[in-house]
Amino acid sequence: MKSTTIGLVLSVAMIGSAKAATITNKDEQSQVLIVTESGNKIEMAIEAGATVNFCPAGCFVTMPSGDRETLAGSETIAIVNGAAVIE
Repeated sequence: MKSTTIGLVLSVAMIGSAKAATITNKDEQSQVLIVTESGNKIEMAIEAGATVNFCPAGCFVTMPSGDRETLAGSETIAIVNGAAVIE
């Protein structure tokens, strides 16, 4: 019973500590990012004022301005005037 409880506590701790990058679009129009994660490339639209969690295990991102960033998965980013600001 003791080992089951310890395993459960460790599992919950690992889930609770999972992180992802967070991006907030502070512009008045939606913005599109190109996210490459595990070799898969997708376009991710972020509506004006929206905050999105993504990239939990690291990824490459092309920002609306064309700038490219490598993310570890724990960053907080703001889009301001089409450019990314890593906070």
